[in-house]
Amino acid sequence: MNKGSTGKDGQKKGILSFMFPSNYDFYQMLFDQAQQTQVGVRALHEWLISECNCDPEGIRLEEEKGDGIRLATERQLQEAFSTPFDRQDIYTMSRQMDHILNYSLTTAYEMRAFGVQADNAIMTMTKALENGVDLIAKSVMLLKTDPQKAEETIPLIRGYEHEIEKTYVQAISTVFAKDDPITAMKKREVYHHLKDAGRNMSITVDVLHRIIVGLT
Repeated sequence: MNKGSTGKDGQKKGILSFMFPSNYDFYQMLFDQAQQTQVGVRALHEWLISECNCDPEGIRLEEEKGDGIRLATERQLQEAFSTPFDRQDIYTMSRQMDHILNYSLTTAYEMRAFGVQADNAIMTMTKALENGVDLIAKSVMLLKTDPQKAEETIPLIRGYEHEIEKTYVQAISTVFAKDDPITAMKKREVYHHLKDAGRNMSITVDVLHRIIVGLT
């Protein structure tokens, strides 16, 4: 009797799950990941300021937490019957924020491996990245309740992305003008990771803006 009842209960739950799939709060998921991106980029900035040249363990841990949030979002996207806005936008935005943390960690790893010290260009790009992801988190927080207010952050975030790009070009020009090609190549690798993080921030804000436009 018990086994039969359990089987029927399980079948009933399966039917109900199909008819009434779980609802997930994708606004909160994206906000959680945006906040985690904030924490990870801030960890990179603090690591640079410390000038410790130590293992970036703290950045790695924050990057792993970001991976966990991204994987949970992807899993729940597959399970969700409906989403508050385009599921491809949710997926893309989550992936791009994850890439920002990946490049933040790689920046620290390669600086340590190549013996590259933080210079003005590295600090400027990192601070612009930090400011940009702070605004992304603020904008995502407002998505559900005040998308028009959220839109006000968009040009500011793009301004920080442009600052990263401008700083990168100037830094590359300066470092290759010097008679030290080995140092130039090492620094180029580090600069390029920060530039790529800025590019991922740019894609993130483009998707974010598309979501906002769809909500207003």
